Amino acid sequence: MRSDLLTRIRLASWIAVALALTSAGVFLLATRGPDIATAIGGAARFGGPFTLTSHTGLPFTERDLAGKPYALFFGFTHCPDVCPTTLLEMTHRLEELKTDADKLRVVFVTVDPEKDTATFLNDYMKSFDRRIIGLTGSPAQIAAVAKAYRAYYKKVPTATGDYTMDHTALVYLVDAKGAFAGTIAYQERDENQRAKLKRLVGG
Repeated sequence: MRSDLLTRIRLASWIAVALALTSAGVFLLATRGPDIATAIGGAARFGGPFTLTSHTGLPFTERDLAGKPYALFFGFTHCPDVCPTTLLEMTHRLEELKTDADKLRVVFVTVDPEKDTATFLNDYMKSFDRRIIGLTGSPAQIAAVAKAYRAYYKKVPTATGDYTMDHTALVYLVDAKGAFAGTIAYQERDENQRAKLKRLVGG
């Protein structure tokens, strides 16, 4: 069932943006991951204060992440492939963790607040595990949280007169003390993802 949902999400988005992405030479930043991860690695603390809104419409700050390890991913709902694929993978990983999944928070932060309102994000998140938290906010709030996590994003105009978002395609892993604990790359091998998350939750 979830595979069907993913297919529908991909098709609906891809038709609108695929040609524009090709003509503009735009690629989501799966390849920027290692450089960013290396830059982060020396810092004991990771992240920082932020104030956003969850997909359920409730305030959400860095304090809501304190005390538990978490996996955090930046993306946008109109993303044709990377974002729904990553969210589906994290859905599978949570299912595989079973009871250990309650030890982990998984967070998806939009980099397209113009389109991704809390209401729109709430509908989108229904396609994935209910424990994954979608976050949005004002452009300034999104810029602040992206800076805190060393995430890159940029609005890129398309030939259709619309735009897409170029962004870092990594899942950031943070331990219960708030320290950077590694990354999961886009479409990294399932067994590697499982091993990293098990280490993160102490399983």
